[in-house]
Amino acid sequence: MDAANQTQAHKHLDIGVEGMDCANCSSRIERNLNKLEGVKANVNLATERASVSFDASQINAERVLENISQSGYKPVTNEVTLNVGGMTCANCVSRIEKKVGGLEGVLEANVNLATERASIKFVPASVSLREIKTAIEGAGYEITGSDEANEASDNRKSHEDRLRRDALIASVLAAPLLLLEMVPMLIPGGMAMRDALIGHNTVMWLGFVLATLVMFGPGLRFIRTGWPALFQGSPDMNSLVTLGSSAAYLYSLVATFAPQLLPEGTRNVYYEAAASIVAIILIGRWLELRAKGRSGDAIKKLLSLQAKTARVERAGELVEIAVDDVRLGDTIQVRPGEKIPVDGVLVSGRSYLDESMITGEAIPVEKAEGAEVVGGTLNTTGSFTFQATKVGADTTLAHIIKMVEDAQGSKAPIQALADRVVAVFVPVILVIAALTFIVWLIWGPSPELSFALVNAVAVLLIACPCAMGIATPISIMVGSGKAAELGTLFRTGEALQTLQDAKVLAFDKTGTLTKGKPELTDFVLQGDLAGAEVLRLVASAEAQSEHPIAGAIVAGAQARGLELSAPTNFEALPGFGVQAEIDGHRVEVGADRYMKQLGLTLPADVANSLADAGKTPLYAAIDGRLEAVIAVADTLKKGSAEAVKTLHDLGLKVAMITGDNERTARAIAGQLGIDEVLAEVLPGGKVEAVKNLQKLGSVAFVGDGINDAPALAQADVGVAIGTGTDIAIEAADVILMSGDLRGVPNALSLSRATLTNIRQNLFWAFAYNTALIPVAAGILYPWFGLLLSPILAAAAMGLSDLFVIGNAMRLKGFKPPMPFEVQKEAGLEPTLATA
Repeated sequence: MDAANQTQAHKHLDIGVEGMDCANCSSRIERNLNKLEGVKANVNLATERASVSFDASQINAERVLENISQSGYKPVTNEVTLNVGGMTCANCVSRIEKKVGGLEGVLEANVNLATERASIKFVPASVSLREIKTAIEGAGYEITGSDEANEASDNRKSHEDRLRRDALIASVLAAPLLLLEMVPMLIPGGMAMRDALIGHNTVMWLGFVLATLVMFGPGLRFIRTGWPALFQGSPDMNSLVTLGSSAAYLYSLVATFAPQLLPEGTRNVYYEAAASIVAIILIGRWLELRAKGRSGDAIKKLLSLQAKTARVERAGELVEIAVDDVRLGDTIQVRPGEKIPVDGVLVSGRSYLDESMITGEAIPVEKAEGAEVVGGTLNTTGSFTFQATKVGADTTLAHIIKMVEDAQGSKAPIQALADRVVAVFVPVILVIAALTFIVWLIWGPSPELSFALVNAVAVLLIACPCAMGIATPISIMVGSGKAAELGTLFRTGEALQTLQDAKVLAFDKTGTLTKGKPELTDFVLQGDLAGAEVLRLVASAEAQSEHPIAGAIVAGAQARGLELSAPTNFEALPGFGVQAEIDGHRVEVGADRYMKQLGLTLPADVANSLADAGKTPLYAAIDGRLEAVIAVADTLKKGSAEAVKTLHDLGLKVAMITGDNERTARAIAGQLGIDEVLAEVLPGGKVEAVKNLQKLGSVAFVGDGINDAPALAQADVGVAIGTGTDIAIEAADVILMSGDLRGVPNALSLSRATLTNIRQNLFWAFAYNTALIPVAAGILYPWFGLLLSPILAAAAMGLSDLFVIGNAMRLKGFKPPMPFEVQKEAGLEPTLATA
């Protein structure tokens, strides 16, 4: 390895380390780091820093940080999102990523052209934020603000205003040149008439003045970025525009001030082309920026949900303060029609809240004492007070905004194709333009030099790869924003792509397909007593039991308005049931083995029918006579059956993973129309169950519990129910903010629509450039006498970008296959029936 490569491979990091208390701590970290191949480390307890030198060809910075974490300490890293102005194509993205990623201490640099943001993870002890900003500015781009959303919006508007101003100035200056040069060409004898009225020299000198004002006024933004990028060996769109407009302008300067240097017949000026190219490109960029701004409407809508103030109890009085000043534990009052300022728990009052902006559910949800309320939701009717439990960046809405921003700023795997092509596209275009110039100069008609110049410039302008660079991120941006409106959060662009590849949709049963708690579903009478009386006596006996099934029976009786009596001589018989004295009656409730122990004959047909329906049969005897067969079941969630049917319609195989016995699991699967059943799976066996399903194809697993987290991680795509545990949500790639499973086919359909949209964009961008480059080079001229004007080439390039953005914007009109507001809840009402 030569000296240059050795220097490049050798890296040094200063890493802040938290948690060191003594010399043993520092020596342990140092010892573990030095065990790594190619690493030499020194850890200083006093400064709480690790100074690490390593060979980058053998190990990377992430592995060094991971080693410190594995030693039990926390390496200090930072993440920042910067708004970057001046990016125009994928080459800009690549250039910034390389420039920033090459800084020692930068662990990761991801730049998104659609959002105009750079997300950077770095080690602050090794590289400062100022150095990162300087590197971006040194690459020819502008830091337009911090990662604050409102500031980003203001900076975007300021950038748009500057572009509009420059586009207007360039257009006003270029318009006379187009009128004087292009219009006369369309009229027979028009050029002679123009020269007679105005004079050829006057037109030429006017062209020089106006074109110079355009080139070194509004056009200076291209020159400042384009030439440095070209000289540094990483040409971008600005380089192509600069080359094209400068070639026309400089050629015209020679024709104006030193015509003797040009052959006879080639002393033409192209001031109108130079000025018009700049004006048209600026107009295109301004329209593109406006369209991209609208594609980020999802974030704006989410931000608009945030309340600005809160009415808080302080020192016994209600005071109105800014939401940012709300503290944990504050008691907050909310009136009808107001937004909930932060997350909390309702302490008094009752109301209905519109949570559609968070969950996608259109029907207001009733909230009473003890219920959780979410910041950003809308209070519709009553007044209430609640206690703040999450404020600032910890609120649900803040997390949602962060997830949407992360998803919009991430790259989908399909973008790798565009990145690879764009990396070589501009250099190839420069070669093609050079060849075009040479071919026309050697074999073109007279005046050869003029033809060579015009066609080479047209090639440079038509081939700008902006549409390629923006094809994927703009669709991800709009698609993930639309998903948020529907109550679905995609963590990354990769999740958005991977979900549409799923062949198998596997559901956890309890808490996902079902409500997760037993309910009274059937009450089949066997004797002569009235049904309401039997249920009242049974529920009175069960009221003393802590078993979940007992709670379901009591809740069922109370829901019917039955008044329970206090039992006497209550006794719980583990594994069998309960017995008690109720209003002078001996009541015995329990499993079939308990009834057999009492010597009672059981109706096998009723019991088998209930078991086949996935329900747990129990029996009630009063005064020694069998009076009822009771069924308790973990009932299905609303929309579960419809969701499974829609998934089948979308071509997926649906599976269920559960710890239930085979018979019960098969019964529930039969109700839902599920294809594959994996029953009697222990919590630790869910990962293996997912692996088995992956033999059938890509698997998306839907779960909500703590024990679902490993399966969510194992699946190709993990989908967590937002009403589930934090651990499950953290392990998932996709989150359904509502517990409604109809969100699953909606998310899948949106994923497919987004990827279809990306493929359309990429096809258009690649096909458009591929088809028009030969046209710009003049391939049609020998047969049809047609050439593509540089002015038209610039306009066509801009239209390509607008087409891609417009196509992506169609995702905002996506119609989910299962909109919540049109669905009916099909609940199972327990009935009092006579056998």
